[in-house]
Order: sequence, then structure tokens, then C-alpha cells
Amino acid sequence: MNGTKILLVEDEPSIAEIVELYLSRAGFQVQALKDGNAALESLQNEFPDLLVLDLMLPGFDGLSITRWLRDRSEVPIIMLTARREESDRIAGLEMGADDYMVKPFSPQELVSRVRAVLRRSKAPGGEPVAAIHYNDLDINPITRTVYVHGEEVLLTVKEFDMLWLLARHPRQVFSRVQLLEQVWGFAEYIDPGTVTVHIRRIREKVEADPSAPLHLQTVWGIGYKYEP
Repeated sequence: MNGTKILLVEDEPSIAEIVELYLSRAGFQVQALKDGNAALESLQNEFPDLLVLDLMLPGFDGLSITRWLRDRSEVPIIMLTARREESDRIAGLEMGADDYMVKPFSPQELVSRVRAVLRRSKAPGGEPVAAIHYNDLDINPITRTVYVHGEEVLLTVKEFDMLWLLARHPRQVFSRVQLLEQVWGFAEYIDPGTVTVHIRRIREKVEADPSAPLHLQTVWGIGYKYEP
């Protein structure tokens, strides 16, 4: 992890201090900023390897920064918030956040999530690396690119990992817990609804009619599968 750059944007000094301490001790290079304006200025100059981003910030808020960044990069984002409402969590995930933690949280758990998200932002180690070609879908795990009918579609890190997992195991049904374990690396602390949000977003990008998906199918009461 040495050399891995993390941008931390948090306006509560006590939280920023402890998070920066734990991430630094874990071997990451941490840049800590206190408001959304400074974060946006930093991102315009250089993208980090991962962004830890508070939802409520002075200046540009976390959702605005996430929306701006997702138009330009697939840098992994872990969002922090004191708000426990499900609507806030879903909004963050739909904007493109890869994970979401509610305050107060364990700083050691955050370090674990950072490591898990970074692992999954790389090409899957030890997995088959041959590209997948279906009639209307092409997935390349090395370049992490997806084409639908010859047109490239942009997926977030977690969207790509989930689609790659399902597509390389056609017709195999995965429960939401299995998808959390395979894609995020753990399931204990993540709402299974996170999977539902990501499936919906992937369908919007790869299905001709997301409301009647032909490929990313729901198996009611069990989970999801990819039908070639």
C-alpha cells in the first residue's frame, strides 16, 4: 500500500485527525482537507487513488463532489456521514460512491474498507483474465472496459466488479450477501440494499430496457443472475 494516495475531506477536526492517523499508520499517503471547495481544487489538479469524503461539507457538499468526479474519473469513493436516513445512503451510492459509513464508526473498520475497496479497484488477481464476449456485451477485465453494442459504457469500480462476477458465471444465482462478500470483501457492515442500488445502476447502463432486463435478472427471493 506504500505510495497509495488518499484524499480525506472531513470538516470535523476530531474525526479528520483520528482518520488521518489510522490511515497514515496503515501506510497510506494522506492529504486532509476541510471543505468541498479545497477538495474540488485539489481534484482538478490530481486524482488520488481513493477519496474518503464527508457528505456534509462547507462549500461543495459530498454529493456534488461525487457527481463532478464521476463525470471524469472512476476513483473509488468512501462516503462518511452522520445522517442515518436510508435516502441519504442511496443517494450517495447512486451518485457513484463505492462504500458508505455512518458516524460514529471504528477507524480500524474504515482502514479495512479502504483496503477492500482498493483491492477491488484493480484487475481481479488470480482470476481468468480473458475478455467476455456475448452478443451485445464485451467486458475486458484488464482494461476494465465495458462495451454494449460496440459503444463504451462507463461503470464505477463496484459496478464493474459486480457485472464481471455475474457475467463470468452465467446463469449462476448469487444472493445479495454473496455479492457483498465477493465484490466488497465483507457483508457484515453493509446494507444488502446496496446491491439492489448497484444492480439498478448497471441495468440502466447495459440493458436496452432497464425496467424489463434481459440479462441482469432478478431471481425472486434469492438474488441475481446474468442471462447471456
